Amino acid sequence: MRAADILFDPLLPWMAIWIACALSALLVGLALWRGGRGWWLRGLAAIALLVAIANPSYQVEQREPLSDFVLMVVDRTASQQIGARAEQTDAAIARVTEAVAALPDTELRQVILRDGDDNAGSLAMSALAELAAEQPRARIAGAVLVSDGLVHDIARAPDLPAPLHLLMTGQEEDWDRRLTIKSAPAFAIVGEEVTLTLRIENSGAVPEGAGGLVTLMVGVGAEEPFPVQVPVGQDLDMPLTLSHGGMNVVRLEVDAAEGELTDRNNAAVVQINGVRDRLRVLLVSGEPHAGERTWRNLLKSDSSVDLVHFTILRPPEKQDGVPVTELSLIAFPTRELFLEKIDEFDLIIFDRYKRRGILPMIYLDNVRNYVERGGAILVAAGPDFATADSLYRSPLSEILPAMPTSRVIEQGYRPQITETGNKHPVTEGLDRLFPSVEDSGEPGWGRWFRLVELEPERGQVVLSGIEERPLLVLDRVGEGRVALLGSDHAWLWSRGFEGGGPQMELLRRLAHWTMKEPDLEEEALTATAEGLDVTLTRRTLGETPEAVEVTAPDGQVQVVPLTEAAPGRYTGRFSGEEPGLYRLVEGELTGVVALGPAAPKEFEQTIASAEPLADMLAARRGGAVRIEEGLPRIRQVREGRTAAGRGWIGITPRGAYQTADVTIIPLVAPLLFLLLSIGLMLGAWLREGRR
Repeated sequence: MRAADILFDPLLPWMAIWIACALSALLVGLALWRGGRGWWLRGLAAIALLVAIANPSYQVEQREPLSDFVLMVVDRTASQQIGARAEQTDAAIARVTEAVAALPDTELRQVILRDGDDNAGSLAMSALAELAAEQPRARIAGAVLVSDGLVHDIARAPDLPAPLHLLMTGQEEDWDRRLTIKSAPAFAIVGEEVTLTLRIENSGAVPEGAGGLVTLMVGVGAEEPFPVQVPVGQDLDMPLTLSHGGMNVVRLEVDAAEGELTDRNNAAVVQINGVRDRLRVLLVSGEPHAGERTWRNLLKSDSSVDLVHFTILRPPEKQDGVPVTELSLIAFPTRELFLEKIDEFDLIIFDRYKRRGILPMIYLDNVRNYVERGGAILVAAGPDFATADSLYRSPLSEILPAMPTSRVIEQGYRPQITETGNKHPVTEGLDRLFPSVEDSGEPGWGRWFRLVELEPERGQVVLSGIEERPLLVLDRVGEGRVALLGSDHAWLWSRGFEGGGPQMELLRRLAHWTMKEPDLEEEALTATAEGLDVTLTRRTLGETPEAVEVTAPDGQVQVVPLTEAAPGRYTGRFSGEEPGLYRLVEGELTGVVALGPAAPKEFEQTIASAEPLADMLAARRGGAVRIEEGLPRIRQVREGRTAAGRGWIGITPRGAYQTADVTIIPLVAPLLFLLLSIGLMLGAWLREGRR
C-alpha cells in the first residue's frame, strides 16, 4: 500500500512566513491601488520567494497494514462452574475463536479469569484492563467478555477505543436459595444468650411452593445439629447459648431445594469467642491445714473466679466450751448451697474433707447428681480419705474414679507424669515447665511427702507417685467431670519448696478441663487454616487414629493421613482448592473448617445478569447476548456505528499500519526560486519605469 503527501520544511518559522505573506499581499495590493503596471510581477516575485522559504517536498510512503486485535476475557471463576455454564463457556470460546480467525487482518487475544485473592470475586474488569494495556491502543478493534455478568470490579473498567460485548452464560429458568448472616457478635458470655441475625432468600425464576418455611440445621462445635423451622425472605433473630469458652464454631445450613442452582451458598459458619463471665467455685475445706490457704490464695488471685469458701472450723467432736453464736456472725447457708443453688457453681473442690455429719448424706447425694448433670468436682485427698470417714464412704463413691486402700504413705517423692498423662492435655508438657537440671529423667519440681494409696476403678491416671502408684485420676461421669488428687501436699509447690512446681498451671488446666474447654479435650479433632492451607490436629488417648476424610464445598472427598507429632497428638495437612466450608470426619469425631467465608463472594449472587455491565456496554456501543439463545455472528462495523444487533455483534476495524519505506522529492530549489523572485521584481521595476 502506497500513500503520498506534500510536506513542508520551512527555512524560517511559520510565524515569520505568515507575516511575510501578509506584508506581500499588502504591498501588492498597494501597487495595484496606485495603478502600477508591474503589480502582478511583484505578486509573482512574492509567491516565488515565499515558496522558496516554505521549501515544499513530495513524500511517498510504502505502508504495511497491521492486524487488529479482539480481546476476550474468559470467566472461569467458581460461579462459572455451576450447572451448564462451563459447557456454555467452552462453546462461546470456540465460536469467537472461529469467527475472529475468519476476519481479515484480525487476531484474538484472550485471558482466563480465576477467583480473586482474599475472596475478591470476579475481577473481570481488572483482567480486561491488563489485557488492553498489553496491546497497542490503535489496534484494538473490540472486546468480548464470556461470563455470567456477575463482575465485582466495575470501577476498574478500562476506557476502550472499541465496542465491548458480553456473552452471558446461565439459563432463563435458573433460581437459587441463599443463606446470609446479617450480623453476628465476635464475643459472647458462656451460658448467656446471644443473638444472630440471618436471612434465607430466593432469587431468580423461583418456582411456586419454594417459599414458606424451610428447615435450618444449627450446630455449635462438635454438638449434634438441631433443626429450626424458619421463614424464607425475612430477617430472623436466632438466639444461641454457648456451652464452653474459647472459639465456638456455629454452623448453619439449609438443605438444597429441588431444582436449585447450587447449594454452595446454603451454609454459613460463624466463629464466636466464648468468654466466661466468672468461674464460680465452691471450696469445701474439711479442717484448717497448711494447704488450705494455698488453695484459697490461688483461687482468689484470679479475678475471673467467684469463690465461695466453706470451712469447718470446729468439728462436732471438739468440745471447747465456746458458744456456737461466737463462732460466726451468721449461719452458713449449707442447705441453700448444696440443694438449691448447687447448679450455679462450675466447680466444687473438696479439700481434705471427711464425713462428720455436718453435710448430710442427702447433700452429698445431690452433689453426685450435680456431677452427672454436667457439673465438676475436684477431690484433694488427705489422710482422712483412707479412713472410715472418707468421702468414698458416701454417695460420692459412685462417681469417684478410684478407691482408697486405707493406706497412707508418708515418704518423699516427685510426682511423675504417666504414659497416659503425656497424652492427656491436663498434664501434657508440665515437666517442660520445670526441666530436670541433672538429666535424671525426673521433672525438676519439688517433692511431696504424702500419698493416699488408691486403686483405680475407671478413668485415666495422669500423675503417679511412689512406685508408680496413682496420684491424679481423671474421669468423666455422665455429663460431668471428676478429678481425684491422692495427696494434700500440692501446696508445697506454691510455697517454693525445693524449687516449687506448676501448681497454678495444673489447677488452671484442671479447672478448664472440668469446664469442657475444647483445647483440653482428650478426644478432639480440630483444624487451623492459613489461607487455603489447613493443619489438622487429632488428640487421643488411644491408638493411632485413622485418616481424616475431608469433604470439600463441591462434594469431593479426600483422605488426609495423620502422623504422630507428640504423644497423643497427630497432625495432617492439606490445601483447599477453593474457599468454602470443609467438613472433617475421623471415626466418630466430626468438625468443620472455613477457608475464607463459607459462601464465597462468587456465590453471594448466582443468577446470571447483564445489569452490572449495562451502563458500560451501552457507553461502548456493545451488547449482551445470552448463550442459551444462540451464539452470535461477528461482523465489522464502521467506527461510531451501533455494534450489536439481533444475532450479531460487531467490531470496528482500526486500519493500523506500519511504514516500510519513505521517499521524499524536493519540489523547489530554494536558490533557483530566489533568483526567479529577483528577476520578477526586476521586471516589475523595468515595466513601471517606461511611463
